[in-house]
Amino acid sequence: MPKLSVKQQAEDAKIEGALEALAKSIARWADQSDRLETAISGLALWRRGEPTQPTSGMYEPSICLTAQGAKRVVLGDDVYVYDAHHFLITSVDLPTVWQIIEASREKPCLGLVLKLDRREISKLMVDSNLPPPRAQQSSRGMATGEVTFPLLSAFQRLIDLLAEPKDIPILAPIIQREILYRLLVGDQGARLRQIASAGSQSQQVARAIDWLKGNFTRPLRIDDLASHVNMSPSTFHHHFRTLTAMSPLQYQKWLRLNEARRLMLTEQTDAATAAFNVGYESPSQFSREYARLFGTPPLRDIKSLRQLTPVASA
Repeated sequence: MPKLSVKQQAEDAKIEGALEALAKSIARWADQSDRLETAISGLALWRRGEPTQPTSGMYEPSICLTAQGAKRVVLGDDVYVYDAHHFLITSVDLPTVWQIIEASREKPCLGLVLKLDRREISKLMVDSNLPPPRAQQSSRGMATGEVTFPLLSAFQRLIDLLAEPKDIPILAPIIQREILYRLLVGDQGARLRQIASAGSQSQQVARAIDWLKGNFTRPLRIDDLASHVNMSPSTFHHHFRTLTAMSPLQYQKWLRLNEARRLMLTEQTDAATAAFNVGYESPSQFSREYARLFGTPPLRDIKSLRQLTPVASA
């Protein structure tokens, strides 16, 4: 292994110091719960004291960072691991399976999530004269990137605002804008610019995803949805699968099944009623697809979940 230069050693030391400080700040604020939705819009802090079982969940457009520990996210056949030196960035809403893989009571997994707004990204691109990405094929809507000292520093200043609530309305948007800028000019910047560029294929698919989230109980006609976002059916299907690792119908199915699970778990809805409420016409088909996604039929799954301590998503 080549010897690091003095400059690189100093940079590494700065990053390690920043990670240690960030871990202490997250531990301070997220000491009483697994996940804390903070007073800063879009910012959540979380901690886990032990590894977890794989859990199904939606990743929203966001940057996720762990100051300590590690987490694994599975999207289709792709596996992403992020730790103290790698962040996870998600550009559209993506159904995933996530798992904490490195955590202990003595050294918990400590992380944060900051939601990303496509409109704010587009505005910053214009204000900063950042060029839209060159025409390219759509890529996955999820990736990992290397953590840098300026990014860590910005997040530290954002969390520090929690101790000064009166400053949050003025200073938080400024720091969040800086974080967006750091991402846009970093190694995953092209991915964000692609999703925020009007008329790009990724942006068109993102609009389709927004429609699906609001209309998943309705029958889905791919031709109509493709027309809604001004794409041909074949082009739409290809780019949707490229971005999300699933077809539009699979995406709709995931939304339906997870909403049915929520209805049964939190609103005491029976399986048949939950199935009809989310758009299924056949309870037997619902049960088959539910078991395929969650590994066990609805009634058994909900009974098992109620016997467990609730685990919040992160």
